[in-house]
Amino acid sequence: MSLQVKRAVKRLLAAAVYGFYRYKPSRNRIRVCSIDETLRILQETKKSMVRFGDGEIVVINGRSIPTQAGGEEIAEGLKRILAYPYDDLIVTLPDIFGGLAGYVPSTRDFWKDHLLFFRQTYHTFCNPNRVYYNSFVTRCYITCADKSGSGDVFRRFREVWKGRKVVVVEGEATHNGVGNDLLDLAEKVERIICPSRHAYDALDRILAECLRYEKDRLFLLSVGITAKFLAEELFLKGYRALDIGNLDMEYEWYLRKAASKEPIPKHQVIGEQANREAGYDRYLKEIVCRIE
Repeated sequence: MSLQVKRAVKRLLAAAVYGFYRYKPSRNRIRVCSIDETLRILQETKKSMVRFGDGEIVVINGRSIPTQAGGEEIAEGLKRILAYPYDDLIVTLPDIFGGLAGYVPSTRDFWKDHLLFFRQTYHTFCNPNRVYYNSFVTRCYITCADKSGSGDVFRRFREVWKGRKVVVVEGEATHNGVGNDLLDLAEKVERIICPSRHAYDALDRILAECLRYEKDRLFLLSVGITAKFLAEELFLKGYRALDIGNLDMEYEWYLRKAASKEPIPKHQVIGEQANREAGYDRYLKEIVCRIE
């Protein structure tokens, strides 16, 4: 059987299984609220947020992803957080269980394939007594069939940190808010730059740098799987921390009116000299710490 035929068979199987679960409510007990409700909570409360996507579910199953090697310690920690143990640390999931009509065709196929292999993981480790919030709050543009509401999502996000002192914890190539106005409403922006890959190995050092700040700081986290653990630790120590993932990338695509995923030039800018040559002097001044 050729690879092309195998892929076609898998796609048909994934679609059939997805349809079976969708129309069997008793088998589909995971509840995810809307993007609007997720934004309302972020705007109107001081709750912290942890986001789960496909990568976290893959790592829970003992595998690795390109940005983070898996392992038992990481998998067990993710299972604990996925169970949604705290009221004020909201946990988000992809809104994929009740239907996929709101997404572009390639995204629908992706999530059907994902659930074909990992649906049981959600049922095993998610808390059936919780309503989860929506991970697509930070993925509100490129995969959406209707993009008309994306601008409002970004506007409401910017209101969350309006007038706040913000600490961005991100990878060395991420550049949240650089070259756009995503963070312009913040009173002050400081940055802790972390490894772009396998940042979990530096979790203790990253956390130690974060704990140097007063409790009035709002932490915005873009460090992949490590952000889940960092958000939990900061929350438990009295800080507000939001795992914003690839929000800035989505915003860049929105500003460009991109029809599909495309490279963002600033993600290729690494190192002090390269950033100076790119004209990112403000970004460099905002960096307070680099963790190798």
